[in-house]
Amino acid sequence: MPLLEVKDVGVRFTRREGAPVDAVQRVSFSLEAGRTLGIVGESGSGKSQTVMALLGLLAGNGQVSGEALYRGENLLAMNEAALNRIRGDRIGMIFQDPMTSLNPFLTIERQMTETLQLHRKTSRREARRRAIEALESVRIPDAACRIGMYPHEFSGGMRQRVMIAMALLSEPEILIADEPTTALDVTVQAQIIELLRELNRERGTAIILITHDMGVVAGLCDDVMVMYAGQAVEQASAATLFAAPTHPYTRGLLNALPRLTDDSDDERPLQTIPGNPPLPGEVGAGCAFAPRCTYCSDACRESRPALVATANDPQAWRACHRPAGEILEAQHV
Repeated sequence: MPLLEVKDVGVRFTRREGAPVDAVQRVSFSLEAGRTLGIVGESGSGKSQTVMALLGLLAGNGQVSGEALYRGENLLAMNEAALNRIRGDRIGMIFQDPMTSLNPFLTIERQMTETLQLHRKTSRREARRRAIEALESVRIPDAACRIGMYPHEFSGGMRQRVMIAMALLSEPEILIADEPTTALDVTVQAQIIELLRELNRERGTAIILITHDMGVVAGLCDDVMVMYAGQAVEQASAATLFAAPTHPYTRGLLNALPRLTDDSDDERPLQTIPGNPPLPGEVGAGCAFAPRCTYCSDACRESRPALVATANDPQAWRACHRPAGEILEAQHV
């Protein structure tokens, strides 16, 4: 049985004026213990709202549908008290911006020890000791002294390490990392990704990584779900998806990656996906990607393709009217 099984989750936001907006539509995925799942897509694709819905962290005007089974229990049917016993304990989360996620008025010690005192009922002294160990585990130097500092006294990379340490204090089974490398320089990004890789390998922590960076996904994830306009358009193992993407949007994301190669004949320029993603509520009856797709046909404009398993790999799924072979042939032209 998967550690987490998400079935047909949808997120809808009501508005004071106008029709409700469907930000996420019928998204399904599963997460095995010790595996890493990457959820990728451009800004506004519904990545963050999907996981926020699982933890009951939507805005007040948001409603969620579907099921999210954690060890057989539906997270979406739990009340606030039941969810509080799981989030921050069995399921940890690293938020996108550590500067706004950390309370600027409280020391790092206060914010970290609170987690242990709430979920583990430990003494303040024991909680402080374990918090220092957690900071040391994410390679924060002189942790015993720095734990008494405030968030603004840390660099961006160090604040992100503090967020990871906080999320790991209760040794969660699942760690959700929402854009953990945003606004960090390349060197620090590599350090954060390596840290997550070690947590997965040494502790067996299952990870959901939310990102728009396919390069980060390639370096960390076992499985990938590509989202566009609130829908999953392709799902496969990372090895399969990078070797043979079968959705035009996935292919566009991969073609936009810079290539480091010694092949002097490979002088292809970086390709971009034309146009912009649709705003929530602006998707018509057809495929949401149709206005930007070079493979678009009348069928794509008229009806939305279902997410179905590919003929060659039952563990790979795609939502596209065009044959997978046609996309793969174009990839090698």
